[in-house]
Amino acid sequence: MEPLLVGVVVAVALVFAFTNGFHDAANAIATSVTTRALTPRLAVSMAAFMNLVGALLSTGVALTIGSGIVTPPPGVAGLTVVLAALAGAIALNLSTWWLGLPSSSSHALIGGLLGAGLASATEVHRDVVVGAVLLPMLLVPLVGFVLAYLLMALTVAVFRDRPYRSTSRGFRAAQTVSASAMALAHGLQDAQKTMGVIVLALVAGGLADGTAVPVWVKVASAVAIAAGTSFGGWRIVRTLGRRVIDLDPPRGFVAESVAAGISYATAVFLRAPISTTHAITAAIVGAGATRGLAAIRWGVVARILLAWVLTLPGAALFAAVFYLLGAALTP
Repeated sequence: MEPLLVGVVVAVALVFAFTNGFHDAANAIATSVTTRALTPRLAVSMAAFMNLVGALLSTGVALTIGSGIVTPPPGVAGLTVVLAALAGAIALNLSTWWLGLPSSSSHALIGGLLGAGLASATEVHRDVVVGAVLLPMLLVPLVGFVLAYLLMALTVAVFRDRPYRSTSRGFRAAQTVSASAMALAHGLQDAQKTMGVIVLALVAGGLADGTAVPVWVKVASAVAIAAGTSFGGWRIVRTLGRRVIDLDPPRGFVAESVAAGISYATAVFLRAPISTTHAITAAIVGAGATRGLAAIRWGVVARILLAWVLTLPGAALFAAVFYLLGAALTP
């Protein structure tokens, strides 16, 4: 039964990666599509390809997810924990996608692991949760906002006396690079989380005895998130690209550059599973704030912040319910 259940968990993990792709596609394409730096079709194709490439570059975040959040017991009990965590994360992703809210797929998955872990009395590594999840969850939006505000203020000062149209054309062209960098960063961060969960399932099912990520897991996770990204996630694109601030090419370029830089640094140097959604949203707000606080649609921002606050506990609750149902049905 265990090999069959491992196969089910792997399949559900790839479904999660697919939902992650279309849920978070806006992170890479919202600004460039809104400013018309890229056509929607080209933006989606570019984002899917760069997600695929980014997913194959590193495994540091996968190791944190695969061994640092929870340690499920071996066998069916542990696989039920992982399956419930994935189901909770998928349920949260679909809920916030339907509402058009840019919530964090990463925190949905981590919340799912915590909820299923607590419901099953599985060992939860609280020090890792605090250091690698909760602290970055608080710091990333703050850092993203401040860096984007400062970089945008510097950009405004440097280009103040330049013709607006030619400057906008230049930044629109530059957004091709920054949007690609953001898509690469999303693949680098988010696909690794699926890899980590699959490794967790392989260990629980007795099919692996370490934290190394097999090549087939890397490829399958990369393809799944790229396939999801190709669907575009247009509900959330509209929220990020049009409803938070009125984006122009310079602010789009700055927001993407800052968010991509934060995502790279945390993935490569800290192995921290941060939210690329938090990074890009905070950077958009920071870049927009250089026009004055009135330029920001605070009602939309408030809804986004509420979604952020509810993501971890919401996914945890979904996962706990799924675990209890699964445990009741498992002989």
